[in-house]
Formats: sequence, structure tokens, C-alpha cells
Amino acid sequence: MSNRIDLSTGISRRQFLTEVTAASLCSLGAARPAGAVESHEAAALPRQQVAGTDLAALTAVDAVDALAHGDLEAEAYAHALLRQCEAGASLNAFITLRPELVLEAAHECDRKRRSGARLGSLHGLPVAIKDSVNTHDLPTTAGTPALRHFQPREDAPLVRALRHHGAIVLGKNNLHELSYGWTSNNYTFGAVHNPYDPARIPGGSSGGTAACIAYRMAPLGVAEDTEGSIRVPAALCGIAGFRPTTGRYPTTAVVPITARFDQLGPHARAVADLLLFDAVLTGGPAEASTPSLKGVRLGVIRPFFWTHLDPEVERIGAATLDRLRRAGVELVEGELPELPRLIELTTDPVQNHDFRPAMTRYLANYHTGVTFDQLVAQASPDIRRMVEPAITPGRRGFVPDSQYEQIVKVHLPALHALYRDYFARSGVAAIIFPATILPAPPIKGSARDEDMYVEVRGRRVLFDEAISRNIAPGSTAGLPGLVLPAGLTHDGLPVAIELDGPWGADRDLLTLGLALEAELGRLPPPPGATGRA
Repeated sequence: MSNRIDLSTGISRRQFLTEVTAASLCSLGAARPAGAVESHEAAALPRQQVAGTDLAALTAVDAVDALAHGDLEAEAYAHALLRQCEAGASLNAFITLRPELVLEAAHECDRKRRSGARLGSLHGLPVAIKDSVNTHDLPTTAGTPALRHFQPREDAPLVRALRHHGAIVLGKNNLHELSYGWTSNNYTFGAVHNPYDPARIPGGSSGGTAACIAYRMAPLGVAEDTEGSIRVPAALCGIAGFRPTTGRYPTTAVVPITARFDQLGPHARAVADLLLFDAVLTGGPAEASTPSLKGVRLGVIRPFFWTHLDPEVERIGAATLDRLRRAGVELVEGELPELPRLIELTTDPVQNHDFRPAMTRYLANYHTGVTFDQLVAQASPDIRRMVEPAITPGRRGFVPDSQYEQIVKVHLPALHALYRDYFARSGVAAIIFPATILPAPPIKGSARDEDMYVEVRGRRVLFDEAISRNIAPGSTAGLPGLVLPAGLTHDGLPVAIELDGPWGADRDLLTLGLALEAELGRLPPPPGATGRA
């Protein structure tokens, strides 16, 4: 199990909590809880109110505005978030969290602002980072034993860009080992727990990042998605998640599965924060007007995305469509009959073929001191059971070069063409569907989590199918995908919708997300994470 907060530099836990509490109260007065935010417009805080709000519940946009204008000191904000990290430590969202580094960086941000220096667009903002992304000052373990002590020499380009714009790395988030799964039930560093029900999974593989954002430990996080690893945890933890068009953000110096599908992207609690993240990485504008939903066309592919749903997912999904229809959205019914066949021919085979060469290059290029065979030999049993058949000639899942060439030259282009033709023919801005077919299932103690069955409407369904069916097509095709919370089940578990847009339409999709968020609202905080939603 991990040390959830690393206090090895001499700060005792009691001293840490005392300093955090004192700094927060002395600098800003006692925090007052507030109700859930119901729309995008309601999220913005007047500047004079910052001192009276729950700092941990600030959105990234509100926080950087207050930090840049001196209405909030970076050190006081960092203290408040670190206190929230300690309050939620049982969720096991972090593998490495070093408060002294965070506070040192925050102190430097305050010094820089007082000196009159030019500030970046993320000035003083603590950002949580999935522990598969290289950081020069914190280990990058990928949640696997062989890399437990691996310390990269340099930041990944995306992390470097965030720091250049003034962000502070809050810590490294727990994840499903090697990003090879959707539970985040990590057998080396411990399972991550869902903030809305700690007995349930947060989703994966970026489960620690999603749990961290949902519990208000940070306003913004860096996740990574090969086949749903941004979108699944965002959906199950009730936050917003954005997987951009493949290649939109740099993925260099990130523990890989396949360059064809791997893509970094943000977790946040507000779509405006996703837009801010996108602007920092692309140089685009950080703000956008919330458009009207009247006349917006959204595609509904019932034969694939809307069948065999958990009753609560079906109820919330249907209510979401009804609400959007009343807001003026035109729902365009359609079909993609070739989609199941093309996904079967491409999604898993590409990952199975590319994992060994991609990981071998990463281990060598970043001087990990670990070989691929050593990595696999030390991996947890559940990971070895998935990886070994894929990398062993003659075993189930192994993809020879001849088959891979057919995939790359024939099947993937056919999938891209299928989506391109659909969007051109239908004129929809995005396809809308439930992100997963069921809410978060319970955490299992078995080393066979990835083979477990779940029950959906009295039908035994492989967990893999229940989680991946709806999210795999978009990432395999390289499309931008936006996940937004749609509601809570009767048991208080988040249910989410996903919108997949045309290739390259990232900005349009995020702007559309502002309108949907304004209509659908956001979820109340998880139990124990008090404050504004």
C-alpha cells in the first residue's frame, strides 16, 4: 500500500494539519459551505466573495482569476487544497504527494506576483498529474512495482507547458497499473476509492485523478486515455473529462500503450476549466460564450450505444435527452451498422501489437534502468495475465505484423471513413450517449477484477464489455470526446453522458459543452467534500 501523503522531509502529520488549518483561517476567514452550482453562469464568483468561500471548491477559472489579481494568495490556496487532500486520504487518490514542494512553489508564485512580474494563465494553480506522466521532481511509477523508484530527468512536454504558464504540480495520482484497466484497483499501491461511495471503483485507468478532482483536492488534473481512461473515471466520479482529438496535446514522455490511441487530456469540475486547459496547450482563446442549444443537432445511435443499459443509466439518459429536446436540441436518430465489426478488428489488436515496442522504447529512452521483461515479470498477477497472451507468439491476443498491417491500411481507415461520412451525412454536431452502461460497481478483492462479471438487467455481462462498449469507438477513431455528469442514481452514484464530435472539432465540442452544462447543471459534492459544486 502507498504512503498516501509523503511527509518524509521532516514535517509531521500533526504539524502539517496545524499549519494548513491556521494558514487557511488566518488568511481568509472560516470557510462557509454553499450549495451545488446549477449552471455555468452561476459558477463565476464575484471577486469580493473569494475570501468567504470554500477555497477547495473553487473552479480553476475562478482560482486563477483570484490568484492573478491578488485576491487570493497561492500559498493560502495550496494550504486549503492540501488540507482537502488529507481529509480525503482514505480514497488513496495519490501515489506521491509532497506538501513541502507544493508550498515552496506556491510561495514562489506569491513572490513573483508581488514583484510585478508577468504571470502565466495558470498562475499559482495546483494541478494533479496522473502517475504515468513524467515529472522531474516526483517519481513516475505508472503504478507498477518495477518503476516504484523511477525518477525522470525531465518533465513531459505537457507538464513543462503547464509549469511555464504558472501551474504547480500538486502530486502524482494513483491509477490502474500500467494504465491497463478500468478499475484502478492497484495491487501495488492500493485501490482507489470512488468519492461518492468508497466501496465502489472510481473507474480507470486515471481513477486517482478523477477521485482527486471530484473530492475537491484540486480543480484541474491531467489524465490519459487510450481506450477510455479519461472518460470512464470522469463518468463514474461525476466530473467533466475531455479526451481531445488524437495528437492535439503532446504525449511524449508518458508511459505508453500505443501511439495510435494514447492521448493526454484534462479532468475538471467545469467545462470552462477544460477550455482553459485547452487554451494553454494550443494557444487558443481561454474563454467562449455559452451558445444557445436551440437548433443544435445531436446524433442518437440507439442500436449501438443505447441498448442493454442499467435501468438507472437508462432512466437518467432518457431524462437527459428529454431535457435537451425541450431546450431546443434536435435529436437525430441514426445507425452505424459497421461499427461493432470495425471496433473488434482494431481496438484491442492495435494495443496488443504496439504495447511491447512502445514500452521498450519508453524504458530505454528515459533511462529507467528496467527492461520490458523485468517490467512484466514484476507486474501484478492481473496485469501479467492480460499482457502475456498479447506479447507471446501463438497465444490468444497476439497480433503478428501481417495482421497489424491489414489493420493499419484497411480497417482503421474504414473506421475513420465511417465516422467522417456519418457526420457529413447527418449534419450533427456530436453523437450523444451514456458513457458507460452501468454506474460504478463495487471494488472486488480478487486478482481477476478485469475478468469479473457484472449484472445488468438480470444479464451477466463481462465488466470489460460494460465499461468499454460505448467509449472504445471514439478513442479508436481518434475523435474528441467530452464526458459530462447527467445525474445521480437513487443510490447516489454518478451517471454521465458522452459527446463524440468530428475529428478536429475540439473547440466546437467544448463550446457545446458549456451549453449542455448550463442546461444540465453539475452534481452536488461527494459526501464529506463540502462546498460549492
